[in-house]
Amino acid sequence: MVVDAIRGAIISGDFSPGQRLVEAELTEQFGASRAAVRDALVQLAGEGLVERIQNRGARVRAVSLEEAVEITEIRMALEGLCAAKAAGRATERDHAELREIGERMRDAVSSGDVFGYSGLNKELHALLLTISGQRTARAVLDRLRGQNVRHQFRLATQPGRPQISLPEHLAIIDAVCAGDAEAAEQAMRAHLRSVLDALPLAQP
Repeated sequence: MVVDAIRGAIISGDFSPGQRLVEAELTEQFGASRAAVRDALVQLAGEGLVERIQNRGARVRAVSLEEAVEITEIRMALEGLCAAKAAGRATERDHAELREIGERMRDAVSSGDVFGYSGLNKELHALLLTISGQRTARAVLDRLRGQNVRHQFRLATQPGRPQISLPEHLAIIDAVCAGDAEAAEQAMRAHLRSVLDALPLAQP
């Protein structure tokens, strides 16, 4: 669907904040009808990814630092809940998968693979949401993460950031694998509190 294609381009950074989204160009790029593109832009505006300006068309919505902070505060509450739920639901297979991601994160930090570490970060958070079984929280978080993608990218590539976040992620994994819901929630909250503290430092 064209809405998925445009959403993916925004989230991946192919379309940058503030970039104009011209219907005729999108129609050609994605091989969709003008009506389908227009409907997609309306839907993405509802998701907070696109901003529609009267008589001027649409553009990728830029998220301010203040809004990025608010989004991270909401993530802290929801992902803390999901980490606690995951601790109570995780199977031995889940434990093995979580620990494998943790080892790969260690290797990425050791080798200086910043982009590899960033991908594993996303993989870990997504897996915890899946294990938690909290579909409503996941839907909300997916939408918020899409809005906040540029701030997350800047933070992920900030020098020294992986070395700071690695032990935080490992603490979350350890708590979930131990079945300790309270410790898992606190570890997730501590990690996202660290993200909050680092966000202003990651601005251009």
